[in-house]
Amino acid sequence: MKKGKREQQMKENTISRKLPIGIQDFGKIRTEGYLYVDKTEYVFRLAQSGMPYFLSRPRRFGKSLLLSTLRAYFEGKKELFLGLKIEKLENEMDDPWQEYPVFYFDFNKKNFKEKAAFEDVLDEHLKEWEEKYGDEYAKEPLEARFRRLIEKAYKLTGKNVVVLV
Repeated sequence: MKKGKREQQMKENTISRKLPIGIQDFGKIRTEGYLYVDKTEYVFRLAQSGMPYFLSRPRRFGKSLLLSTLRAYFEGKKELFLGLKIEKLENEMDDPWQEYPVFYFDFNKKNFKEKAAFEDVLDEHLKEWEEKYGDEYAKEPLEARFRRLIEKAYKLTGKNVVVLV
């Protein structure tokens, strides 16, 4: 296919795609045909550094989508990354598409005017992970439960635990 015709076809494909306005789920964007601007090279670099990061960004600036993308990556959902830069980068690795235990805290669905609301959300997340990794410490305080879950996930999988907030 000639360059001009290929560029025209790409332009038409881009124009016909839906805009993901208000969608914060990477999997939904990728599986339901929404337009996605590929920034996965930066996700790869961030993940490969092995350092803890605190990313502060203004409201409505893509934090939830970034965390959703990181979650899919660390959970090894390579089918969501087909055709993106990270697919090529990952496939060049000695041991590509590793899966890690991921603890993803989502605080978007609750009003936090009261302290109890925050603790309720933490408890909900911990219960979800305790179903997967064991709940023998479910009677302990939240912080002890979380620490023990991280230890247990590491012990069971042999992989470092990814915490996304």
